[in-house]
Amino acid sequence: MRIGTCSLTGILVVLGPLACGRPDAAPDPHQVLHAGAADSLATRYEVDTATVEVPLLLAAQVYVEHDALVLGRSRGIVESVYVELGAPVEQGQLLAELEHIDQEIARAQAREAYQQQELVVSRSRELAKSGGVTRADSEAAEFAFQNAALALRQAERAYDLTRITAPFPGAVTARMVRPHRLVADGDSLFRVTALAPLLVSVHVPEGAAAHLAPGSSARAAGVEGRSALARVVRVSPAVDPASGTREVILELPGGSGFRPGTSVSLRVGAERRRVVAVPAEALDGQGYATVWENGRSTLRPVTVGATLADGRLEVLSGLSPGESVVREPR
Repeated sequence: MRIGTCSLTGILVVLGPLACGRPDAAPDPHQVLHAGAADSLATRYEVDTATVEVPLLLAAQVYVEHDALVLGRSRGIVESVYVELGAPVEQGQLLAELEHIDQEIARAQAREAYQQQELVVSRSRELAKSGGVTRADSEAAEFAFQNAALALRQAERAYDLTRITAPFPGAVTARMVRPHRLVADGDSLFRVTALAPLLVSVHVPEGAAAHLAPGSSARAAGVEGRSALARVVRVSPAVDPASGTREVILELPGGSGFRPGTSVSLRVGAERRRVVAVPAEALDGQGYATVWENGRSTLRPVTVGATLADGRLEVLSGLSPGESVVREPR
């Protein structure tokens, strides 16, 4: 049987029977090329290394400074609940009330007693100016007035503890209280979470953290594809001896769409490392490279990473430094 030959883009290729003239014949990844033809007609690229500064990719969670459980501070039956889960609240806003009839009566009695003692001490002070009252009676009036004032404060305090209020502006992120249920001192009733500022805390290796300072920026990306530019607000002045890292606090901009508790990936700082690099034109655009070695060509899948500053591509897998990649002329 006669073995035919045909020209493939200027390089002589030995083909099997009936290969010539078949436009759908797939190229053999191990086809034998003539070394001289490869040198003269194909472009050869050397796989090299490069030193790059790559941002660190760190996992973190968005948090806020003000995030607290609102606890019951008095024992009683819940009379009213005024907010639902997710409701925005202002500082001091009434969230719920306990039954407070007894506390209200005690407050009214204490206020009446205070007003009576206030009149007594006022008359005593006037009489003391003209010597119409003994020193002992004047001191007794002052003492009774002070006790009445303290009793009024105590009664008002007991009444205030039946009113559950928001400790700061934010939103209700949990509601554990129900109307007409008995609560005790220390029971968790609500959780209130501030909505800003949104912060992220990461521990950055000492070398990469050396260039970070308040005002530096980093890119935060969420699981839903959302991203925002974060700003460094605080950097720990000390290195943790156990991990060799420094804590860095970053703030996300308002309106970024992130919420407290959201998981984010943060690109922050930079570390120097050596990477495998190859010119972009050495690859075929479909993730393959033709490696020339010992007079043979091998088609390999290549995984690339970032584009370097000089235009070359970072090679994550598939090629090693010192290898040669060839591209046939188009």
